[in-house]
Amino acid sequence: MNLTPKEIVKFLDDYVIGQDDAKKTIALALRNRYRRMQLDDELQEEIMPKNILMIGSTGVGKTEIARRLAKMMNLPFVKVEASKYTEVGFVGRDVESMIRDLVHSSIDLVTKEYEEKVQSNIDEEINRQIIEILVPPLPEAASENAKESFIKTYNKMEDKLNKGELDDKKITIELPKKTHVEIIDSSLPLDMSSMQEGLNKMLGGLNKDKIKKEVPIKDAKVLLRPGASEKLLDHESVKIEALKRAENGGIIFLDEIDKIASGKNNQNQDPSKEGVQRDLLPIVEGSSVQTKFGQINTDHILFIAAGAFHVSKPSDLLPELQGRFPLRVELNALDEEALYKILTNTKNSLLRQYKALLGVEDVTLEFDDESIRSFAHLSVTANEKTEDIGARRLHTVIEKVLEDISFDADEHKGETIIITKELVEEKLGEIVDDEDTARYIL
Repeated sequence: MNLTPKEIVKFLDDYVIGQDDAKKTIALALRNRYRRMQLDDELQEEIMPKNILMIGSTGVGKTEIARRLAKMMNLPFVKVEASKYTEVGFVGRDVESMIRDLVHSSIDLVTKEYEEKVQSNIDEEINRQIIEILVPPLPEAASENAKESFIKTYNKMEDKLNKGELDDKKITIELPKKTHVEIIDSSLPLDMSSMQEGLNKMLGGLNKDKIKKEVPIKDAKVLLRPGASEKLLDHESVKIEALKRAENGGIIFLDEIDKIASGKNNQNQDPSKEGVQRDLLPIVEGSSVQTKFGQINTDHILFIAAGAFHVSKPSDLLPELQGRFPLRVELNALDEEALYKILTNTKNSLLRQYKALLGVEDVTLEFDDESIRSFAHLSVTANEKTEDIGARRLHTVIEKVLEDISFDADEHKGETIIITKELVEEKLGEIVDDEDTARYIL
């Protein structure tokens, strides 16, 4: 988490083209979280996160910025749509479920970290269980000669197992018998969630029998891992660390917040929209939410809200909710040059992905520079004539051009296919020019 704002922006530049203001604002918000954690406890409690409202059309990079940041910083992160929540009393998800989702994300994150720390111990435990199947332990009354012979055989098997020489050998392992499917639904209210937890435990305790399964050793290593991990992990420490991580480092990306705006001039009045905003308010302002892993305080969770605000305006939100998003950044629409850079300058760009996919079929795919510029030009034209869906239009136009090549890939094995400007215009020119056709195809 100890990255300077410049380092954060540099990382984002590999995945998101342009939008410098948004990157800078979010980089500062994250750096301030690190700075806060270096202060004494009393001052830490006073410093609140500066929540961010991102305003921009679909496909300009709002979600990508937030998702890449959470992945880079290894922080608990959830993306939720504000439009799927309903006011308490209506049928639907309650807003507190986003906090429970964040805690689940944090538990998964910390569990993986703890598993990595005891990875060698987990591997040893799995190997021990497999070797005990291959070389059953001797009774205590065994003779010294038998014990010496056993040790030699055990060491020999252990050596072969570590070298992978026994991967294809089949053994019979015992696994816990699952008599039920565990239900996990973070959208349930706490009392229902507690009842659900008790039901899962009760169903799990009805049958402690184990089932026997004959599998190759390489598969046995995978099947035995959950049990070994469960045995060796300190689950109480995982829970404590996960709650702390969610409280102080959690990020909730609240998308489509414009869909719950209900200003006076908004003709599509929905009585529950303002109710959702009122339910959101205490969560964003800071409150305590009870989860199955314990209570979590939302004071220092960073909320990043985003919306296109085509129909409504940020001022249509409740004044109290607006006040909880003091930092506002507007993301620019993507022009032709930006789309060209998205195809050429980003890591794991769409073109690289298509090359890799067809490479599986032993087809070498190449794009000349003019064809890439043609993709960008036609995408911008289609966005202008129909709905502006930003960079997502690139998926549509490239797929349309490569559709036949991908379908007939088996006939082009060993060939190198170069995508030219002429091919792109042949496939897409007429479709883009005809606005009615473009609406349905692109």
